[in-house]
Amino acid sequence: MAGRIPQSFINDLLQRVDIVEVIDARVGLKKAGRNYKACCPFHEEKTPSFNVNPDRGFYKCFGCGVAGTAITFLMEYEHLEFVEAIEALARTVGVEVPREAGRADRKPDEELYVLLRKTAGLYRRALGQHPESGRARDYLKGRGLTGEIGRDFGIGYAPPGWGFIREALGTNDAVMGKLTDAGVLARSEGGRPYDRLRDRVVFPIRDTRGRVVGFGGRVLPGEGEDQGPKYLNSPETPVFRKARELYGLYEARRTPGKRLERLIVVEGYMDVVALAQQGIDNAVATLGTAVGRDHLEKLFRNVPEVVCCFDGDTAGREAAWRALEVGLASLDEGRRLKFVFLPEGEDPDTLVRSAGKAAFEKLVAEAVPAGDYLVERLSAGLDLTSLDDRAVFGESARPLLARIPPGVHRQVLIERIAGQIGVAPGTLDSSDARAPEPVATRSARPAAPGGTGESRLGERLLGDLLRTPVLFRSLPAPLSEALFDAGREDSLFPQVAREVSGDPDVESAVLLARFSRHPGYETLCTLAATPPELSAEDIANGFPEGVRHYVRARSGADRRKLLDGSRDQLSRYWRAKQESMRFERGREAQPADASDR
Repeated sequence: MAGRIPQSFINDLLQRVDIVEVIDARVGLKKAGRNYKACCPFHEEKTPSFNVNPDRGFYKCFGCGVAGTAITFLMEYEHLEFVEAIEALARTVGVEVPREAGRADRKPDEELYVLLRKTAGLYRRALGQHPESGRARDYLKGRGLTGEIGRDFGIGYAPPGWGFIREALGTNDAVMGKLTDAGVLARSEGGRPYDRLRDRVVFPIRDTRGRVVGFGGRVLPGEGEDQGPKYLNSPETPVFRKARELYGLYEARRTPGKRLERLIVVEGYMDVVALAQQGIDNAVATLGTAVGRDHLEKLFRNVPEVVCCFDGDTAGREAAWRALEVGLASLDEGRRLKFVFLPEGEDPDTLVRSAGKAAFEKLVAEAVPAGDYLVERLSAGLDLTSLDDRAVFGESARPLLARIPPGVHRQVLIERIAGQIGVAPGTLDSSDARAPEPVATRSARPAAPGGTGESRLGERLLGDLLRTPVLFRSLPAPLSEALFDAGREDSLFPQVAREVSGDPDVESAVLLARFSRHPGYETLCTLAATPPELSAEDIANGFPEGVRHYVRARSGADRRKLLDGSRDQLSRYWRAKQESMRFERGREAQPADASDR
C-alpha cells in the first residue's frame, strides 16, 4: 500500500476545490440565496432538499440526512474509497497527491497491475477468437449469460496448453518473474514457468479501483481429463489478498449516482454474474474463503445492510453461523447483517433462472436479521420452560453478546434474551463476560443519533464550534483547559475543541478534513451542516456559559461514576468476605475424620 496522504495536503486541497463546481458537474445545482439546491442524488424526492453551502464547503440533505465535504460527496456519488476521492479531486485542480514516506507502507510494483491487465485482455480476446473457445462460449450461453454481461465482468478463456500467457507476455526472465509474482504463471519442480490457468473460463478479480488483481478459473464440463479443482483462484500475491477482496464489488459500486443500500454475499463467481444477468447487480462473492471480518468491514464501508445468502443444508447453516460469529463485532450503529437460506438443492444461479428476479428479491427482503438468527440458533432444541435450559441459553449468549459494540443494537438484543429467560438484562451484560472489542471502521453513512458520545448540550456546542470555529476565542484559558479534560474517550466535543485551539480561524471544511480518518467523521459532517437553533449573536454570547455547564455536568458525572465504582468494589469485597467466612465456619464444623470417609 502507498504511504499516507499528508493531512496538510487534504486541508489545502479542500481550500482550493470549489464544492459547488464538483457537485454541479454531477447533479445540477440551482442558486437559492447564498446556498445552492438540488433534488438529492441519494434518495428519491420531488422537492429539492439537498443544500450546498459554498462558504463552509459542505453539503447536507434535509431529507435523508447525508452530509459532508467534496471528499465525502465523491465517495458517496461515485462509490470511491477515501484515497480515490482525494486523487479525483486533485486531478480537477491539476496537482499530484503526495505521500508520506514509510517503510511499512511500501507501494506494490505497478508493473504487476500492468501485466495483470494485459493478461485479462488476452483471456478476453481468447474467448471470442481462440479456435478452442467454442466450448467455453457454449458453457456460458448454457448458463444463460449474454455477451453484454460477459463484457461487463471481463469474462475470458484460458486456452489449453502450458504456454499461452507465457509465450505472449514472457519476453524475458524478468517479466516471467513478475508474471509469477502476480500469480499468472507457476513453476514446475525444475523451475520452468507455465500457465497456471488452462482450458478454463476465466473471471478477472478487480479491486475497488477497477484494477485486475487476480483471476478465478472455472473448469469446463464434459472432459475426461482431470483438470484439478472445479474453481482455481490466483494465489496470494503482493496485490491480491483473498481475505480482503470480494468478487463483483467493483461492478456493484460503479454505477454513478446510484446509492447502494444493500450488498448480497453469495458463494461463487457464477452466482454473482447470473444475478447481474437478471438485473440484481448488488451481489458479491468471497474468493474461496469463509466470510471474514475484513470482508464485512469492506462491505459495511459501502452499505448499511449486508445479506449473506447460503444453502439451506447443514453446511450452509454452519457457514452462516461462522459468518454471524465474525460479524457480531461489526454491528455498529446503523449496520444490519442478515441471512437468507435457500431451498434445498438451489443456489442463487439456479434459483434466479428458474423462479425469476422477483422471487429471489422476495427472499432477500425477508432475510433473517442477525439477532433473530442468533436467538434461533442458541435456543434450538432447548425447552425454555426449563430452568436448566434457560440457563444454558443465557450462558451461551453472554460471550456472543459481548462481541457486539455498545449501543442500541446490543441493548435491544440483551433485553430480548433476558426477557426470554427471565433474568435482569445486567445478568447478560456483566463486565466479566465482555471480550475485547475490535475497533470497527464506520460505514460511510450518516451516523446514528448519539454517535458523538455527547449529551444534547454537547452536540449543540459541538455543532456551533464546527460551523464557527472562531467561537473558541471566547473561552478563557482555564475554561478551555477544563474542557479538554472533561470528555471521555468517545467524546467528540473536547477532541474538536483541542484541534481548534491551535487555529481558531480555520475554515469549517478544513477543520472537518482534519477528522476525515476519524470514526466519527460522518457525525461531524452532519452536525456541521445542521442549521443552528439560535441566531449567530445568541450563539456567540452563550457559547462560554454553555461550555461551563458542559464541564460542570461532565465533572459531576465522572464523580458519580467513581463513587458508583467504589460502592461496587466494596460490595464485591464484602460478598467475597462473607463467602470466605462461611467456608471457614463449615471447615471448623466438619468432623476431624471426615477426610478419611
